Amino acid sequence: MQELKFDVLNGQDVVVFAPRRYGKSSLVWRAMQQLLAEGVLVAYVNLMTTPTKEKLAEKLAAAVYESIASPLARAKERALTPFRGLRISPTITVDPEQGAYSFSFGVDHSPPDIDATLERLLELPAELGGAPGNRVALILDEFQEIEMIDPALPKLMRTIFEQQPEVARVYLGSRRHLMERLFNDENEPFWRSAKKVELGVIAPELFRGFIVRHFRRTRKTVEGNVVDELLERTMGHPYATQELCYFLWEQTPFDGTATTAELALALAAVLRSEHAHFQLRWDAASAVQKLILEALAREPGRPMTNAYRTRHALPPVSAIQAALRALVERELVVKEPDGSYRISEPFLDRWVQAL
Repeated sequence: MQELKFDVLNGQDVVVFAPRRYGKSSLVWRAMQQLLAEGVLVAYVNLMTTPTKEKLAEKLAAAVYESIASPLARAKERALTPFRGLRISPTITVDPEQGAYSFSFGVDHSPPDIDATLERLLELPAELGGAPGNRVALILDEFQEIEMIDPALPKLMRTIFEQQPEVARVYLGSRRHLMERLFNDENEPFWRSAKKVELGVIAPELFRGFIVRHFRRTRKTVEGNVVDELLERTMGHPYATQELCYFLWEQTPFDGTATTAELALALAAVLRSEHAHFQLRWDAASAVQKLILEALAREPGRPMTNAYRTRHALPPVSAIQAALRALVERELVVKEPDGSYRISEPFLDRWVQAL
């Protein structure tokens, strides 16, 4: 978080890679709150909520207005002035209870008009915050969705951003293969345009102290071997560790101690909690993908080797290759640096084994 703050303060663009549920949005949100406290103007847009260019324009206009235009103008009505000169005039409404402004650009506009509107909105952070002493940041969450909105948007954005060295941008993405292509492929507009930061799991020695302290603060304790077994189960995955710890905490009485018995009950509770999620992902898998998931749940390894295929009665290599590629893209399976494969979600292997 400290590194991310320094990068933003120095005007450095950053792309944050992390699988789902690693806490990247929470991390950036914490950094954003600290940056706001230091006087940085930070606008945040989640592209998962902007399936069309009109929706992107709405969210972008609202973020720029609330986080950049209003703090600088000191008057909400005056802050609306830059938005009245857009190619497509937005419908601006006010929430009577909270006083918040929202923007609507309608639907079915001609491509040149909506593109010109987006271009102007993307120029506003630098124009509004360009005075000496101002520091401006734009956070774009789930950035891999940009091409789903319009494949031409990355080129438009990159052209504008190249002219805005005074604005720091933070790009977050959870679909690794799409984010890597956007920022690592030399044929893509964003190639080598941002510093890359990859979030990994949290080291067990750091997590161990955190878990013990939080149990102790609530009149509960946990045996050291239980913490070690828990972390071995979750492999330091941030969300999975907190989820299992929560259920372990629930199973432990006040003034009591969490033992392996409570841990077994907690794991069962996690599997019940995740059942609907895992069932949906399982149902979306092809027959070959299910065979591979079953094999990897029993034995992480190299499914394309003859010995592994024989042990688990897998189909020909060509079918396995296609299925593994799809599973990696869906982030159900991860390929390790040594070429082996494993199921990515810490509890999915146990759920598959129980089928």
